Amino acid sequence: MQGDGLTPSLAPAPGLEGDSLLMAAVVRGDRAALADLYDRHSGVLLAVGMRIVGDRAQAEDLLHDVFLEAWHQAAAFDPTRGTVRAWLVTRMRSRALDRRNAGARSARILKSAADETPAASAPAEAAGGDRERVRRLVVSLPDELNAVIGLAYFEGLTCAEIAERLSIPIGTVKSRTARAVAMLKDLIVPGRRNNGDVS
Repeated sequence: MQGDGLTPSLAPAPGLEGDSLLMAAVVRGDRAALADLYDRHSGVLLAVGMRIVGDRAQAEDLLHDVFLEAWHQAAAFDPTRGTVRAWLVTRMRSRALDRRNAGARSARILKSAADETPAASAPAEAAGGDRERVRRLVVSLPDELNAVIGLAYFEGLTCAEIAERLSIPIGTVKSRTARAVAMLKDLIVPGRRNNGDVS
């Protein structure tokens, strides 16, 4: 992972041998141990996230997600395969790359939706360049659609991963995604359905 320009050096830091003990405590449900891991490694994880997504607020969101994942999946850590620090950095890097790629996908899908109506070029440009507007549009969807589209386009999860996360069938994920995209098109291009599009 070193030398890719996205991840800081994972050279050993003081006390890393204690990280495995902390992880074992986290597996037992020790929140104080998780807090200790956060204090030890949040700085490097935040730096990884900021370097990839280019935004501190998003990187902080990802940092929270990574430690939440560590809390729930601590038992998956295998000390024979690397350090706790490397395990956490790998998760941050993966999530940050997914977030960056998902942002590009969400801009493309909204741009494509708006481009269906020539008069919508200005809203399309706004949607494509304003991640917060995209997020507001997604939040305005019904909860079950918001959940699916949010995981797909802001976290970059596949249909199978979304189905597992939400405990619903893959077919339901696909149908909800289709409904969400259709509703987003209507939000970007007001009156689209009233202009003869009833698909």
